[in-house]
Amino acid sequence: MPPSPAGFSMPAEWERHEATWLAWPHNKNDWPGKFAPIHWVYGEIARRIAESEKARILVNSDEIEKLARRVLSAVGADPQNLEFYRWQTDRVWVRDYGPIFVKSKNETAMANFHFSGWAKYPNHKKDDKVPAQIARKFGMKVFDASHFTLEGGAIDVNGHGTLLTTEECLLDTMVQTRNPGLGPKETEEQIKKYLGATNILWLGKGIDGDDTHGHVDDLCRFVNKNTVVLCSEENPGDANYQPLNDNRERLEGMRLEDGSKINVALLPMPSPVVFKGQRLPASYANFYITNSAVLVPTFNDPKDRIALGILAELFPDRTVVGIHSVDLVWGLGTIHCLSKQQP
Repeated sequence: MPPSPAGFSMPAEWERHEATWLAWPHNKNDWPGKFAPIHWVYGEIARRIAESEKARILVNSDEIEKLARRVLSAVGADPQNLEFYRWQTDRVWVRDYGPIFVKSKNETAMANFHFSGWAKYPNHKKDDKVPAQIARKFGMKVFDASHFTLEGGAIDVNGHGTLLTTEECLLDTMVQTRNPGLGPKETEEQIKKYLGATNILWLGKGIDGDDTHGHVDDLCRFVNKNTVVLCSEENPGDANYQPLNDNRERLEGMRLEDGSKINVALLPMPSPVVFKGQRLPASYANFYITNSAVLVPTFNDPKDRIALGILAELFPDRTVVGIHSVDLVWGLGTIHCLSKQQP
């Protein structure tokens, strides 16, 4: 029986975590010319996570584990909340290849979707094995959804039945096609069956520079069961201006699972972050919610302060923390992309 009829559904990110999964950086090709400082950014992220929950860290080798331990010791991370698992990965973006955890009243399980390297990169076979390794280690029930390709960054949920995603990511047939031959109806059927969603909201395009071709976690996120933050661009000459306005108009006509309107708080976009002539997917929406904090990427931009202030008002029960991400985003992802919550 699939998860939904068995009483399982995907919880919201702000619900209580047992742990957060990370994969310690090892692939220098992800940050060419900027690899050295990435370990220290990871150290700060892991330190903040370990303040209120387990940080479960995938390491590719004994050498990588020793390096991670040195960094985490230097930054003062709580050693009692650090766990290391020697499992091979191709890359660090565990949000997308890690398991999507689902819960019933009495049990946590996982839906194991196929990971195809964002329908773009061939080095993804090791990453695709991670959910099964976690399931074996923790004796966890697995709902096999490997016939369907889905990345964690492509969706966001309010924990009450409503799920956000984008047409650009899940319905594309020309650039990065996840599930060839499946239209919106068939795609919705799979998501509802395996994640317990009852109400799927389709936004249009993601942000410019997004290597994933439209992940919603760079664009629009739930902050409570009836409120989202949506990225907004004020400059009409920017490539993000029209797509973000289109998404705003879509949200105005959408409804939650109970028929109520969605509260929309606008989150500014930073000025374009460009490195070696390439625009990078810099977005304040790629924050991660821990048990005690909200970790927000910042970009040495005047709008950093504005974004942190907006999120602080929306998360009054958590500390909102800026994490310097100018180097991190050169890997084409930031904090949410590299973390995965385990309820």
